[in-house]
Amino acid sequence: MSRLDILNLSKSFGALQVTDNVTLTVEPGEVHAIIGPNGAGKTTLVAQLSGQLKPDAGTVALDGRDITRLSMPDRVRAGLARSFQITQVLPSFTVLENVALAVQARKGSSFRFFAPVATEAALNDAAMRVLDGSGLTERADVPARALSHGEHRHLELALALATDPRVLLLDEPLAGVGGAEADAFVDRLRAMKGRMTMLLIEHDMDAVFALADRVSVLVNGAIIATGAPEDVRSDPQVRAAYLGEEEEAPAC
Repeated sequence: MSRLDILNLSKSFGALQVTDNVTLTVEPGEVHAIIGPNGAGKTTLVAQLSGQLKPDAGTVALDGRDITRLSMPDRVRAGLARSFQITQVLPSFTVLENVALAVQARKGSSFRFFAPVATEAALNDAAMRVLDGSGLTERADVPARALSHGEHRHLELALALATDPRVLLLDEPLAGVGGAEADAFVDRLRAMKGRMTMLLIEHDMDAVFALADRVSVLVNGAIIATGAPEDVRSDPQVRAAYLGEEEEAPAC
């Protein structure tokens, strides 16, 4: 488990300030959720943490090591992985083959060497261990294109876990998932608590307050509040800016 430090991070697109001097520490082993209205800059913030976007100013550090200028692959090798919205699933490959490729990439190989994967026992064994922890063991031989939306989300999570992250960035993992599939996914994330550090971006407030140890609220690119879920939920500034003054706060 590792600590993720964000210090004075800023990003603009022309005159639009999308990340406004964000400073935040995600402690080792905690689930830290970032919530905020649409357009608040949440995904742009995660893109800077993962290396997809370069900040204009500020620092991103992993266990005290400055990783601000590292590429996305180098951040993955350092122990920082992002899941969802950018994950590349190969639809014609089986679930096992997709995860085996992620394990192979973690070891420094390229996807152009995918041919030996099907016969590589060590890769398959490692991939099956990931699937065992992702609830997809029985779907290992199913092509990814045949999965339900909820199962596809579990596969995306498995691909991130295959990189053996110490810090996992979860970008709206429940998008498009509802009902029993959403409940199962929340249970899966809850079972992972304490095994790695997680930064969670999510619109589903029930999931946020069920999973998060701390919550930060992002509005117009700036953090306006950080604290325990109960404290953030009852903060008048937060309710006015995001949860809504007339809206009953979701139960933990």
